[in-house]
Amino acid sequence: MSHVVIIGCGVVGAAIAYELSLVKGLKITVCDRQPPAQASTGAALGVLMGAISQKIKGKAWQMRQTSIQRYETLIPELEALTGRKIPFNRQGILMLLSDSSLEGMSAWEKLVEVRHSQGWHLEIWDTAKLKNICPQINNEKITGAVYSPQDRQLDPTALTLALVEAAQQNGVTFKFGVTVLDATTSTPEFCDRLETTEGKITADWFVIAAGLGSTPLTAKLNQRIDIRPVLGQALQMRAGHPLGNPDFQPAITGNDVHIVPVGSGDYWVGATVEFPSNGDEIPPNQELLESVREQAIAFCPELATATILRTWSGLRPRPEGRPAPVIGKLPGFSNVLLATGHYRNGVLLAPATAYAIREMIISQGMGGTSATLSDQGAGEE
Repeated sequence: MSHVVIIGCGVVGAAIAYELSLVKGLKITVCDRQPPAQASTGAALGVLMGAISQKIKGKAWQMRQTSIQRYETLIPELEALTGRKIPFNRQGILMLLSDSSLEGMSAWEKLVEVRHSQGWHLEIWDTAKLKNICPQINNEKITGAVYSPQDRQLDPTALTLALVEAAQQNGVTFKFGVTVLDATTSTPEFCDRLETTEGKITADWFVIAAGLGSTPLTAKLNQRIDIRPVLGQALQMRAGHPLGNPDFQPAITGNDVHIVPVGSGDYWVGATVEFPSNGDEIPPNQELLESVREQAIAFCPELATATILRTWSGLRPRPEGRPAPVIGKLPGFSNVLLATGHYRNGVLLAPATAYAIREMIISQGMGGTSATLSDQGAGEE
């Protein structure tokens, strides 16, 4: 029986643990220094931009497509196994357009054609159709919208907790509050154990899915993968009633600002993109959060009277000088896999990442070879 140790229990680590728990003959242990879904997962809005993204070919599109398709089966599967409810908005994503240039519109028309040929559906709405279907949108600069009925939004924390519980039911061991101190290698290409605050853990495979924590872990193996933080802030607003048509509440996005219905007349609004100015410290910038709120109000004036229930922020892991995410073998090692650096697409790409890691472990176990890092960039949103 092969022992797989996964380091990190955000949405990516939890998805890998669950997917591997469905494979016979694997013993799986997950370690994290904090409880699940605490870091970037806990701050994410869970907007799954697949068909509506501009990625149309190669790994970048393939991973998105795989994930969106997997979520359709994964959510009911997890709910049945755990009895937990995972908020999953199946009403699509509406992207507001504010550029009426012919080039801008022809690019969207081309995307509609490409998606159609790939078996996906996208619609372009003019302002009259937008006003009719989503009367809450009221801004003269908006020239239309693109509607993606097959894209989704979900609650990343609820999803992660359900993945953990389902994996536990399938025999996965989770160790929270455990910090990795060091890693030792028996031969140059093989990491055989981790030193942790709870003692030594030996394994056949190590999967590093620790987001920003991946950089110090890879440094212990003398193969430092440089992942930098990018802060994102969001807020939860209470309108007290559904905006527009109560029976049609898609996630709305425009100019990189998301307005996400979460039920009971509450909306998540976000997110900022804030880079470190010196070192890795990023204090949340209140002005940027306020500008996101103002932009949401500009799209949807009724939000002006909504009360702010809470604000929050989180650090996203962005690989330096290479595409996100980083999936594949750690250079120089045959049994250390990376599933990290997803930047703004961790929730979106978690199922596809779990599939990729599972395939590497299974193919290696059967004498095949795994993908290396060079061909695994899936692109940033």
